[in-house]
Amino acid sequence: METKVYKIKRNAMEMEKIREAADIIRDGGLAAFPTETVYGLGADAMNPEASKKIYAAKGRPSDNPLIVHISSWEDVSLVARDIPGKARVLSDAFWPGPLTMILYKKHQVPKETTGGLDTVAVRMPRDEIALRLIEASGCLIAAPSANTSGRPSPTLADHVFQDLEGRIPIILDGGEVGIGIESTIIDLTEEIPVILRPGRITKEMLEQVIGEVRVDPGLMAEDEKVKPKAPGMKYRHYAPKASLVLVEGQEEKVIAKINVLAEELQKQEKKVGIIGTDETVSRYVGDVVVSIGAREDEESIARHLYRILRDFDDSGVDMIYSESFSSQGIGQAIMNRLLKAAAHQILEV
Repeated sequence: METKVYKIKRNAMEMEKIREAADIIRDGGLAAFPTETVYGLGADAMNPEASKKIYAAKGRPSDNPLIVHISSWEDVSLVARDIPGKARVLSDAFWPGPLTMILYKKHQVPKETTGGLDTVAVRMPRDEIALRLIEASGCLIAAPSANTSGRPSPTLADHVFQDLEGRIPIILDGGEVGIGIESTIIDLTEEIPVILRPGRITKEMLEQVIGEVRVDPGLMAEDEKVKPKAPGMKYRHYAPKASLVLVEGQEEKVIAKINVLAEELQKQEKKVGIIGTDETVSRYVGDVVVSIGAREDEESIARHLYRILRDFDDSGVDMIYSESFSSQGIGQAIMNRLLKAAAHQILEV
């Protein structure tokens, strides 16, 4: 299969290219497209065979639910039942935007889209290309990240092409995404809403709108026995090809420990990658040392994270060491992704 890549000029919005992708989705096929978070791999959410194609193209476990992308509040009632008032309050505050809500699904939503669960994940993306695609297709679009399952999520169309060339017919290239990590997921089927995946919309932001919100205790812990209720809860995600280890502690000790570990591997003729920050990057001795950004600019760190992990694959490193980050605000989302990428390998110093 040839994979077409269409660059979309946002100022012109080139609807003929978007309509071609929309036609493919309407006919039961797949199309990759940008959102404000990461690139998504879309199919008709109400077509079980189309959803199966997503799992096949990605190599994704079939019990890992997909997010249904919509273009208006009214679309929620097409897929969800018993919709709580908090859902509308949240939609008014954060949609379109990087927030996914877990709601009880209607029976017509295929189990292939929801990973066999009685709930459905729904969000309205902010990206104009994504919204136009949903509207042009006449479908609700099921879309996980447009990457091979387990790999770092794509923030550029080139990342999608690297992973899915020959597996999907079309990629809409809208340039680099704005946020760089996936949407926050909040479960509204619980009496007290629960954050199942942290993202740009933080716990503090949610609580300002709907009151008390809990954080799933498994976000920062490893529990392979849990059946995933939301995308990304169970399986190793975001992983570069090389092993990744996080080092946590006081800054001076972290730098010293990473340098000792790097030098030991270099003596074995291993190539070492290190993720530091603007404040520390000059003090490391690895073969490939990169700054993920300034610690005071966590939004920039989030935006660069997946690209940096992919760049390490291109550089052929054997091991990657990374500093850890705050577990507050958007820092919680950054650490959640790093912990999964590292398969929860973390050293405390």
